[in-house]
Amino acid sequence: MATGWRKSAMKRKISANGLPFGEDSSPNDHSKVKEKLPKKSRVSKRTDYLPWDDYFMAVAFLSAQRSKDPSSQVGACIVNSEKKIVGIGYNGMPNGCCDDELPWDREAENELDTKYPYVCHAEMNAILNKNSTDVKGCSMYVALFPCNECTKIVIQAGLKEIVYVSDKYHDKPAMVASRRMLDMAGIKYRQFTPSKHNIVVDFTSIDGTKSKSFSSVASP
Repeated sequence: MATGWRKSAMKRKISANGLPFGEDSSPNDHSKVKEKLPKKSRVSKRTDYLPWDDYFMAVAFLSAQRSKDPSSQVGACIVNSEKKIVGIGYNGMPNGCCDDELPWDREAENELDTKYPYVCHAEMNAILNKNSTDVKGCSMYVALFPCNECTKIVIQAGLKEIVYVSDKYHDKPAMVASRRMLDMAGIKYRQFTPSKHNIVVDFTSIDGTKSKSFSSVASP
């Protein structure tokens, strides 16, 4: 009777897992997984997609289009180590200050009648507009090499790298001071080399058509 009971239990056990005794039902059976893989697609992925550097710098340039400064439109984009954007900014007047009443002039007899004592640079706004706890260890993509005042904020915020397009004010004291402070703080800076001269934003492309009238160009 005992022997018959054991055989009956064995049958019930085999019946429960649906497999002959001793067969591995593990999901790690590679031969079975391989059979379920889809056939290789005949369509290859795009090869002309934007490299990360171009993408982030393009975001900075696009953000600059929000600036109301008639002479200089600058944007900045902050990216963390996971290639995620955590801050965007552009140059403009401080929040709550009417940009119709404050001056936008570059030159005037009285410095208070120029934009310089009032305007917030893109780098400052990008750091203050961050959507993360902090920006330590992040990289900043910006059109112009940062001035000495923005460099102070960059250092205090803990950024690790500056990627810029133009250093046209290279010999000005403010820029010399910037490089001096960045070097002392161990923050890397490098000039951006685009893979494409122009990046076109065409809002009609989603419908499979192209129209120059709805296109804007970001060009470094």
